[in-house]
Amino acid sequence: MNSHSSVLRDFTVDRRVWLLSSVAIAIGACGAMLALVLLKAIAFATNIFYYHRLSVASVSPADSPLGQQMLLVPVIGGVIVGLMARFGSDKIRGHGIPEAIEAILLNGAKVQPSIALLKPISAAIAIGSGGPFGAEGPIIMTGGAFGSLVAQWMHLTDAERTTLLVAGAAAGMSATFAAPLAAILLAVELLLFEWRPRSLIPVAFASITAEFVRIPWLGSGPLFAMPNTHFEQTLPVACGALLLGLLVGIAAAGLSKMMYGFEDLFERLPIHWMWWPALGGIGIAVGGLFFPRGLGVGYDNIVELLHGDAPVGLLAGLVLAKSLMWAFSLGSGTSGGVLAPLLMIGGAMGELAAHVCHANAPQQALWAAVGMGAMLSGSLGVPLTAILFCLEITHCLPALLPVMLGCVAAYTVTSLLMPRSILTEKLSRRGTHLTREYGTDPLETVSLMEVMAELGWQNCSEAGPGGPLPEVYAYSDETSRAAAEKMAIACIDTLPVVDRSSNTVCGSVTLLDLLLGRRKLAKREQRRLRIFASGR
Repeated sequence: MNSHSSVLRDFTVDRRVWLLSSVAIAIGACGAMLALVLLKAIAFATNIFYYHRLSVASVSPADSPLGQQMLLVPVIGGVIVGLMARFGSDKIRGHGIPEAIEAILLNGAKVQPSIALLKPISAAIAIGSGGPFGAEGPIIMTGGAFGSLVAQWMHLTDAERTTLLVAGAAAGMSATFAAPLAAILLAVELLLFEWRPRSLIPVAFASITAEFVRIPWLGSGPLFAMPNTHFEQTLPVACGALLLGLLVGIAAAGLSKMMYGFEDLFERLPIHWMWWPALGGIGIAVGGLFFPRGLGVGYDNIVELLHGDAPVGLLAGLVLAKSLMWAFSLGSGTSGGVLAPLLMIGGAMGELAAHVCHANAPQQALWAAVGMGAMLSGSLGVPLTAILFCLEITHCLPALLPVMLGCVAAYTVTSLLMPRSILTEKLSRRGTHLTREYGTDPLETVSLMEVMAELGWQNCSEAGPGGPLPEVYAYSDETSRAAAEKMAIACIDTLPVVDRSSNTVCGSVTLLDLLLGRRKLAKREQRRLRIFASGR
């Protein structure tokens, strides 16, 4: 075995992964408990606002006996959230996931301790007072904040703090939806910005631990069971899933544009942003007056959609009223998540399409699942997460192929129509750009030996075996990326190259020389060739 193959490894991971994994397991357990507390807090707030009683029983605002007084409840909740954001922390405003991404990218994965307390309280008030939001965004942010706080007590790098923040976020989602695998994939597709064992392993441990802790309290799932029916994988089903995915993808782009359009509208108002959530509450109240089932988290709506044969009035209300209520109120800057509303809107679109085609109840449930996955995939730009998420929350494996097709179709549409997802658009508006494409660093695929051969450097310098070497150098069997990192750390633009076997300086490379990997990648992606020429 030559020295080149014995030195280089597939993965950059060291023994600290055991330390991080141990801490992540503890964070996962605590994250599950935090998710449980927040879910109970939402139920508690709903009972106070709509039933005037102290209880943590799960209830729907739609069944409240308050009558016309229900119009005041979302406004009161909006006032409270606005005051908390103004005099507590404005970081509690928004979806939750963009704030977690911002902490990772801009703040070294450091979250203020106040966020861990104020975010779940504000979310419980916003949702409990009728806000048409999901609990998952605030739970993800709360779990991430807890992971960040634990990490800040330890002697860690920014990358390691990020891992523990994301571990807490994944634990929150895993415990909320009984979807540990989807939580891991969401962490990779939307939070980690890398696929490396050093971060994937601790996050996976946290997510799995959260699911185990969840089971005694909330059950093992599925959260939204579907009819135990076999779905035939026929060509009409494939065509229907494709068309539905394309349609939902267009709708996902429209929802994002509508929500940020409302946000721009609020930005132009001549009043302090502290009062915007109260104005958003007025929109919730009006919408709830015409469509009470649009209030609150609305998990019962998802249950009905996935059982099939939901009434057309409910489906139309979710597509129209719920969309407007959610987009308007979230644009006001209140605290709430996006996953549950997107699932409802996408599922209702799928079941409406099934009604148009006169499908039976089990088939309607199938198309609801396809619509849910497609909306999640298109809006968030996370196709793999959306596919597995639908399977984990329903345990309906026969729906896999149609769901996959719908998710990929929606993702295709939104990746072409939307420059950013509904979550990352908020970051862009704050001046932060990020790329969500993952690939092998081209500098990692080219060794310094290849660089030197490309440049024709054949002669070694005078330093013999065991001779003195410069303070900073690289071995010829190292990658261009390793050399670039050494240059960056040492603040130099030229680096001596040493043959490992003879300890001999073979030459030097510059930053410009290291671009060979980038040149090869550009050639590979841009140069078009016809390999098999057509016959004459």
